[in-house]
Amino acid sequence: SNLAHHHQDLVLQPIWDYLRQNYHDLLRSPLFPVVLSVTTYFLLVALYTVLDLLAPNWPCINRYRLHPDRPITWPNIWTTLGVTIYNHLLYIFPAAVAQWLWRPPTPLPPEAPTLFSFFLGILGCMVVFDFQYYLWHLLHHRVAWLYRTFHAIHHQYNQPFSLVTQYLSGWELFSVGFWATVDPILLQCHCLTAWSFMVFNVYVSTEDHCGYDFPWATHNLVPFGLWGGAPKHDAHHQRPGTNFAPFFSHWDWLGKYKIKFKKPFEILP
Repeated sequence: SNLAHHHQDLVLQPIWDYLRQNYHDLLRSPLFPVVLSVTTYFLLVALYTVLDLLAPNWPCINRYRLHPDRPITWPNIWTTLGVTIYNHLLYIFPAAVAQWLWRPPTPLPPEAPTLFSFFLGILGCMVVFDFQYYLWHLLHHRVAWLYRTFHAIHHQYNQPFSLVTQYLSGWELFSVGFWATVDPILLQCHCLTAWSFMVFNVYVSTEDHCGYDFPWATHNLVPFGLWGGAPKHDAHHQRPGTNFAPFFSHWDWLGKYKIKFKKPFEILP
């Protein structure tokens, strides 16, 4: 048992040693997590957008779309890309510079995380982030002023596609970026765990808005309907009074039963 545990501890160590030896300065930079997240986002969006443009003429792609009869148009792409780039220049770039100026270089411990703590850390961060965004999201649908001022822009598209992921107000983008940065610190995660959480978070957020139901999508891999995924979030954009949680299903599931005991209130579009 002890030997098995020791062996499990070593799984990530060679990878971590390699990264520390070859990319030491890059990994220590406070800019690294920002660059990692932004690069991951644009690579995924590029991939999905290519699929969106091929889909009308490629039935093998189009059959997986949630709305196969409603193709994504170039004006949709330019509008959302314009806002995304504007947000990166106006909010993400200054936030990155601030991190670079104020945050010390990331210490790189010699030990890698154990495989168990690595996956537990990612799961923990996902559960906490999911809860934070669920509350933010619910609040910004229930309070008319908050909805109009900060969240309405994201609902201009009732049929999401990948570029809608960051078609957001500055305040929403800041909130999401803040939790993604702070949650691994709160949970005292190893930096390798923190970066992996950030990449996974970007991956599932983009998948949530992609408009596809692929067999390998997270909601098709996680059992018992515990993960909402693209179909649930697409339904939220169609019927905004439903499916507020970004990833997991438990808050929406509990919310359904809680509503019965509460005076019903108007839910905003």
